[in-house]
Amino acid sequence: MPVTDPELVAAIVRDAGGEVIGRTRLQQIAYLLDAVGFGDGFRFSYKHYGPYSKGVADSAALGVLFKRIAEVKKQADWGGVYSIYSVNDQPDDGVPPSRREFACRAKDSGAVALVLAGTAVFLSREGYDDPWSETEQRKPEKSESGRLTQAKELLAELKRITVPIPLPDNV
Repeated sequence: MPVTDPELVAAIVRDAGGEVIGRTRLQQIAYLLDAVGFGDGFRFSYKHYGPYSKGVADSAALGVLFKRIAEVKKQADWGGVYSIYSVNDQPDDGVPPSRREFACRAKDSGAVALVLAGTAVFLSREGYDDPWSETEQRKPEKSESGRLTQAKELLAELKRITVPIPLPDNV
């Protein structure tokens, strides 16, 4: 049974600086926090946009419903709708500063680079020897225009942050 807890998603948004733009970005931040040992018990599987947790999606929806998380929906230039999640909480003194640093750095990255980075980490943890090649094969359009390089640079930056579980060496 998936974890469903609006407080956990509110904490992710809070630790990412109080605002996260996009459902996919929220998913990727939650996944990467989980991958480095700062997770909250959400289970992830691979979906079209990379690591995905129904628990994160349901927890965000409940957080909005119970007014624990604010959500503003906006129309993207390409016609779709995206969400901006926010909380007004003050940082929790009990949270390791490196969790906040990690979440903020992930949030501040390019959306596509973040998806590619999350996918590569997920595939590495699933046993792929060359997760970058597999990521490029699964996401050829997203991997173009230097975005795969941006994803690698993002993970290099994230690897410099002290975390309980280091990111895999092959990403």
